[in-house]
Amino acid sequence: MGVTMTREIPERTPFATIDDMPPPMRAMIFAALDRMAADPQMRRVRAVAQRALDPRPGQRVLDAGCGLGEVARDLAAAVAPGGEAVGVDASAVAIATATERAGDVPVTYAVGDLLSLDFQDQTFDGVRAERVLQHIGEPDAAVAELVRVTRSGGRVCLVDTDWLSLASDGLPEDLVSRMWREATGARQHNPTMGRTLRRRLVRAGLVDVVCEPVPLWFTDPDEASTVIPLFNRSIPREAGFVPDELWDPWWAAVDQATAAGELLAFVTIWVAAGVRP
Repeated sequence: MGVTMTREIPERTPFATIDDMPPPMRAMIFAALDRMAADPQMRRVRAVAQRALDPRPGQRVLDAGCGLGEVARDLAAAVAPGGEAVGVDASAVAIATATERAGDVPVTYAVGDLLSLDFQDQTFDGVRAERVLQHIGEPDAAVAELVRVTRSGGRVCLVDTDWLSLASDGLPEDLVSRMWREATGARQHNPTMGRTLRRRLVRAGLVDVVCEPVPLWFTDPDEASTVIPLFNRSIPREAGFVPDELWDPWWAAVDQATAAGELLAFVTIWVAAGVRP
C-alpha cells in the first residue's frame, strides 16, 4: 500500500505536545496509553525490548519518553538492588501522573527534551526510547543525544512502529489507503521509523547492533484500536482524525467485516539495540 503525505507536519506532532491539549483529549490519550500498556501484544514488544536492553542489578537506566512511567517502574525492579531508574518525558502532566503512580517504587521522573537531555555525558548503563522518534522532526539528533548520555559499554534500545507495514484483510483496499493518507500517515514525521532504527544506531556509532520485528495482529476492532488509531471509535468525529467524508463508509466497512468474522489488521513494531563503544 503506497503512501503519499498530503499535509505539512509540524516540527513535533500532537503526541509530543500533550500538555497543550484540552483536558478531555489529554485524558483520552492517557487512557489509550494505559490500554496499550496492558495489551498482551504490546507486552510482547516490551519483553523483546527488555531483553535487548538487558538491564541488570546496580545499573543506572533511562526511559526517554516515558509517558505514564510503567516501563520505568519495571526497569527499577530490574536494576534493584543498588540501581537507579529514571523516566523523562516532554509532558509535565504525564510526569506528574507517573510520579503519583510510582508510590514507593524507587524511580525518578523528570520533564525533559530528548533533543537536549539534562544529563552529563555517559550517565547511564542503559537507555531506551519507545514509539517516540516517529513524533520528532529530528530523530537522528535525538538518537545522538541518547547515545551521548550512555556510558561506554552501555546499551541503547529503540522501539518504534513501521506504519507502512500496516495491512488489513476484509476491508476495501481503496478505503484503507485513503484512511491512511488522510489520518494516520499525516501524524508521523516518518511512518517507516521502525524499520530505520537499526540504520540510525549504526550511523550513531554503536556496535553489535541487533534488531527484531515484532508483528501485531488483531481480528477485533476494539483490540486493534489499542495500537492502531484507525480503529479507535472513541476518537470523536469532530476531532477530525477520520475525515468527515470517510467516517460513515469506514465504520460501516469495519462493522461489516467484524460481523462476517473476516477482519484482520496487522502492523509491525521494530526493536533495535546496540552498544556504545
